[in-house]
Amino acid sequence: MTDTPRSAHLRALEAELLAMPPVAAMQLRVGDADGETLRLHAPLAPNVNDKACAFGGSLTSLMTLAGWGLIALRLVEAGLDANVYVADTKVQYRTPVYTDLTAVAVADKGESWAGFLETLRNVGRAQMTVAASVPLAEGGVAADSRSRYVAIRKG
Repeated sequence: MTDTPRSAHLRALEAELLAMPPVAAMQLRVGDADGETLRLHAPLAPNVNDKACAFGGSLTSLMTLAGWGLIALRLVEAGLDANVYVADTKVQYRTPVYTDLTAVAVADKGESWAGFLETLRNVGRAQMTVAASVPLAEGGVAADSRSRYVAIRKG
């Protein structure tokens, strides 16, 4: 199998995320990315609550990390070196999750990657809102979020 730049970036992203002890405890794994979306996975067992379903904090963390990771990947692919911070998040929990977890992140409606990257290049600081969800195998979503991230160019 030929290694692609994106697969190398995904491995690097996973290593960066797993270097954080709370993320390592979640046993997070980076799934796939296509430039527009990023999928993260985590097993249920280390993320379970007292009701034998996924802990809400794990759902929120996974969605937040998926958004952060999506932006981090886009920055690497654009050749930009910046710190990315989550500024605020709105989360809705819709139904319990009794299976392994997946979070999917995409740029929120109305957001522009080109505008985000241009602003970061020109101003040194830019913000982007990312929509993330935890889809259910049977359809629908268990939770969704909208998070605003701020990127600050290094140097």
